[in-house]
This record gives sequence, C-alpha cells and structure tokens, in this order.
Amino acid sequence: MKGNAFSQSVQHEIPAASSASAARLRVATYNIHKGVRGMGPQKRLEIHNLGLGIEALDADLVFLQEVRHFHHRDAKQFDHTWFGWPDQGQAEFLAPDGYQVAYRTNAVTKHGEHGNALLSRFPIGDIGHHDVSDHRFEQRGLLHVPVRWQGREVHTVVAHLGLMHSGRVRQVQRLAEFIQHHVPADAVLLVAGDFNDWGERLDAPMRAHGLQRAVAPQGRSRYATFPSRLPFFSLDRIYTRGLRCVSMQVPKGPVWARMSDHLPLLAELELEGA
Repeated sequence: MKGNAFSQSVQHEIPAASSASAARLRVATYNIHKGVRGMGPQKRLEIHNLGLGIEALDADLVFLQEVRHFHHRDAKQFDHTWFGWPDQGQAEFLAPDGYQVAYRTNAVTKHGEHGNALLSRFPIGDIGHHDVSDHRFEQRGLLHVPVRWQGREVHTVVAHLGLMHSGRVRQVQRLAEFIQHHVPADAVLLVAGDFNDWGERLDAPMRAHGLQRAVAPQGRSRYATFPSRLPFFSLDRIYTRGLRCVSMQVPKGPVWARMSDHLPLLAELELEGA
C-alpha cells in the first residue's frame, strides 16, 4: 500500500526534512475532519488515506484536531467496506510506527465524540486537558503534552478554537491563564491547531501573551489552508515561544484536497539563539 500511486501523490508536494533536521523540530498541524468526507450515502471514509498523508509529512510532532475516538453510526456504516472503520481510536490508527500518542475528548455527541491529539516522535510526559468551551453549543478544549526533545522539555498545546470572534478572544485569554499555571515561564512552548480566525485578528492577543506566529523568514505572512479545494483562509496556525521558524509549507493538490476540508500546515523550527 505504501508504494502505490496514492502514496506517491501524497509525498509529491512535501519536501524532505533538511540536512540540519537533528537540530530542527519538524511540526505539522492538521484538522482531519473526523476522517470522513461527504454527506449521507455519498459519505466516504478517508482515514486510511489520512494515515498515508500523515506518514508522508514526516513530522516530529503532529497536532491533530477533529479526531474521533469512537463513533457508533459511522463505524456501522463503514463496517463492511474493504477499508472499514478502524477498530482503534483514530489517533492511534494514524500514528506512524514508533510514535507516541496523546488524545483527549473535546466534544461528546449523540453517536460518539471527538477531540484533539498529538503524535510525537519523541517521549511524552503527563497528558493534560483544559476545557475552554465558550458556550454549551461548542465544546472546545486544549490538549497539553510535554515532549522531551534535544535534552529539554518542550511544552505543546493542541488547540481548536470556536466559531465566534468574541469567543475566540476569551479562549485565548483562557489559554494564557492555562499556560501561566501549567507551563514554566522559561520553557519552550508550541501552540498549534485550528484557530478559526477568519479575520486574522488573533495574532495581536497571542503576541500579548508571549506567543509569536510562525512565519518563514523569506516566506509569506499567510499560509492558506481552508477550504482544501481552493485554499483562501489561514485558519491553521503554529505559535511559538523560544523557537523560530526556518521554513513553512502547505502541501496542496487534488489528493490532499480530498482527504479533509483543511490542508495541513508543515513547519521546521529551531531553538532561538541556536
């Protein structure tokens, strides 16, 4: 399967890790749309293709949003297909061999639930979760995972913010409060995910809390990831403290466009002062 045309198409748009990769942290963030596309009888399962895509990213850390742990209705619908609904949670299913997995639920629905996940090439510490739901109609959370890299602890937070700007501003404030209480002030920090920031208005409040949006030195200030078929909005972001961005890319093309309504965002980072 890994050598087929689909896998080769997925890999076509992704550069290999740089020769300085040992000193660089390769990070991806990806909203996987619960591993399915379409509606009703046209709904199709993409979780297997997503597994090939995530493997092709070759990232050290993969920040995932809209990840299912279980969903009874979809599992029943796809149970008898050749590539059926995975027996394990989607985070574990998507993790390349040797990666550690952290997952916590954000939203509970009638047929199942979904949340955020981190896939890590490096050892992880205690997994934390913080509810930042702004109202009862949108269940949102932060996944906090310390990761051991280059002999130091890097704190990672997977985020998926709400659909209203006022609510997102309040969620950024709750994120800042969470960081203040749970992340040492001198620790390297990565916050990545789907910020739903259609109007590009969250960079200033994030900067006010010491988090800089990752942008390649010679690159664009915006990396559009949504919608995947005709990307225009930069909803998916990586914010850092103690790291600088060396390169950034959005893999594109028809194969990536079919797997989710978002495209992944891929960056190489290195320690400030390195």
